[in-house]
Amino acid sequence: MNVLIIDDDLGIRETLGMALTTLGHSVSTAVNRAAAEKRLRQESFEVAFLDIRLGAENGLDLLPDLLRLSPRLAVIVITAYSSVESAVLAIQRGAFDYLPKPFKPAQIAQLVERVAKTRQLEVRISDLEGQLIRPGGEVEMQATVDPAMKQLLEIATKTAASNASILISGESGTGKSVLARQIHRWSARAREPFITVSCPSLSRELLESELFGHVKGAFTGAIASTWGKVAAADRGTLFLDEIGELPLEIQPKLLRLLQEREYERVGEAKIHMADVRIIAATNRDLKKSVAAGIFREDLLYRLDVMSLRMPALRERPGDILPLAENQLRQLTRQSGQVLTGFTESARHALQRYAWPGNIRELRNVVERATILAVGELVDVAQLPVAISEGLPSSPFLGGEYSAEEIEAEHIRRVLARTESLQEAADLLKMDRKTLLRKRKELNL
Repeated sequence: MNVLIIDDDLGIRETLGMALTTLGHSVSTAVNRAAAEKRLRQESFEVAFLDIRLGAENGLDLLPDLLRLSPRLAVIVITAYSSVESAVLAIQRGAFDYLPKPFKPAQIAQLVERVAKTRQLEVRISDLEGQLIRPGGEVEMQATVDPAMKQLLEIATKTAASNASILISGESGTGKSVLARQIHRWSARAREPFITVSCPSLSRELLESELFGHVKGAFTGAIASTWGKVAAADRGTLFLDEIGELPLEIQPKLLRLLQEREYERVGEAKIHMADVRIIAATNRDLKKSVAAGIFREDLLYRLDVMSLRMPALRERPGDILPLAENQLRQLTRQSGQVLTGFTESARHALQRYAWPGNIRELRNVVERATILAVGELVDVAQLPVAISEGLPSSPFLGGEYSAEEIEAEHIRRVLARTESLQEAADLLKMDRKTLLRKRKELNL
């Protein structure tokens, strides 16, 4: 972690700093209020050791100001003049803990370990809160009746018990990220963080910083040092979504992390260690990417220790209705609606559709139908035209549809298959602003 020592005693700063550095933490120091506040404005810290007496200043008076500058900072108050009253006052003002002098290295190690565990619990709580908001992946997985999918889950469960890297392949929208999260929950790392990095979402420079962190001044706009997602995932799982989009320049650094469990922050020569389990996902054929020279072969081998392929929804037709019904139950539970299922005609329409956007498209369709439903059952009238009327899978196949209807349905399908507006615009080969305008015009 990044630790700030606020003490006017040089000996304490040096001794405490040495103990923390030995434990693998990065240490900065400040001798008074002004220096401490300046540091917190420049850099992000997880822990601060704060002396009660800072010359003529009172450290307890500084404590609330430190927390205003950095609300998630764990402040450990240290003092040679300990008393029950000062300890109670420190806790009341927001201190994480209270440490009387003299203290031993073992006490320091125990305290920072507690801070780390608290941070991990916060991440876990946030993850659980997110699960309450979105449909549960495990229920969705267990709903499968498809033999190939059942076999895949059996292999995934066994794989979860190891620390081997996993590569999950499959079309967009098939549930690769859901499977990755489930593997984490089934593993011995389940109580540790599950951290996601979307490889196509950022530029090369920002993606490298997002992964490994950076120090102040490493590039234009780096006004403070930060720790990246690798550090955040320590002892847990790092999920690299759409790994095929990872820039070639970053690939050697990821390979080093996989092989040596070490990395460097951008702009820093210091080596950091990380105990992370890597799960990657891709909708590309990475062997073709290797042949094209845009993906390293040695990195592919390191990632592909265990390979899992998520089947497209059209390959598991028996799961379409169970997944739709599961999604409907989740949504009605959240909204308080009374919806008991689908009419026979709606079930038939869902079953015969090809689902080019896979499970993601199915979720969107069910959510739309839930909003439009007027009775206890979702009817075919609440489904999109492509599903309810069997619009041809390609606009070039003709049919009694206007050009506007075909364009609207094509854009709707692409939006259902993609995770961002920019990705949809790229697939449609149109400007992002044009796509925004068309969405508004076509009421999508």
